[in-house]
Amino acid sequence: MRFTVSQSSLLKALSVVAKGMGTNSTLPLLSGIYIKAEEGTLEFQTNNLTITIRHRIPANVEEAGETVVSGKMLTSIVKTLDDAAVTFDGGERTISISCEKSSFRLNTLNPADWPAFPEYSLEDATELPSELLSGMVDKVYKVTSKETTRPILQGILLTAANNTIRLVATDSYRLAVCDASAETGEGEFRTIVPGSVFHDVLSMPNLEERISIGTTDSQVVFTFGNTTFISSKIEGNFPDYRQLLPSSCNTSVHIDVEAFSAALKRVSVVAISNASVRFDIDADGKVMRLSASSPDQGESTELLPVEVEGQSLSIALNYHYVFDCVNAISDKKELVLELQSNMQPGIFKTNGKINYLYMLMPVRM
Repeated sequence: MRFTVSQSSLLKALSVVAKGMGTNSTLPLLSGIYIKAEEGTLEFQTNNLTITIRHRIPANVEEAGETVVSGKMLTSIVKTLDDAAVTFDGGERTISISCEKSSFRLNTLNPADWPAFPEYSLEDATELPSELLSGMVDKVYKVTSKETTRPILQGILLTAANNTIRLVATDSYRLAVCDASAETGEGEFRTIVPGSVFHDVLSMPNLEERISIGTTDSQVVFTFGNTTFISSKIEGNFPDYRQLLPSSCNTSVHIDVEAFSAALKRVSVVAISNASVRFDIDADGKVMRLSASSPDQGESTELLPVEVEGQSLSIALNYHYVFDCVNAISDKKELVLELQSNMQPGIFKTNGKINYLYMLMPVRM
């Protein structure tokens, strides 16, 4: 085969399919990128047995053909090239790559051994605004569990109904829920998407204004523009998070996000061996006292002026988890903390284009 494509277009295509490359050394074929050239189009595929990605771009194809090359090596080469025309020639056992004064010859693998792109028939599908969905995923995906013992907690629950999009994630220590208004079409769409997959898809450089999300009995399928991204579906029932949310609170604290973030950063400096930060809410004095202590390092304290509704209350929270919440709403000016008691979860909330709720289990004081 023989074709020519611009370096910038090629590099962008490689970055799109990179997340699907396998890292299993026992299957070297799957660490490669399948390339097919025909009728003015290049098709790229990657497959790691869990994720399959297909992406197409226009190119000047002089001779059709297909090949499989090392994804890591090809990407490293293309990154170093000037933004000029790149020509590929060959494909059987070796392929030549040339760009201006640079030339390379790479070994190739047999494309006949490449797994066929999955055929699928969608059972349900929805089309959603990409930018809005990306902002929502950024707020919840870090809350997904890193443990493999409960795969369902590695997923994000997506529902789209009645012109409302909702995402939910939990690792059993904390819960993140965000929702936003957008056109969702008729009926209800509901699925569980692996958190890392959701984030990877919505971080792609070629994302278009809207993205289609569909499901089969075992797959989640994302399509946008000339890209199809297929992931294995997480099986099981997502926890009933609604029953965990209290209907009322005893204390509501309105907090300035920027001042709170800076204060928490200072107080947590001494919390090396103990990640707990204590929150003492003084309803009469309208102040929140943050404090931390470490047997080896000492103690730290900071006072923050706040607006308080309800009674005085104290609670201790893991500051690492609190920082995840603060980072997720760094674009907001105000954060509301709702408390029931020192033994029940604290709930952080913000409202706006995306409504955000972050529930965090307390630690022992």
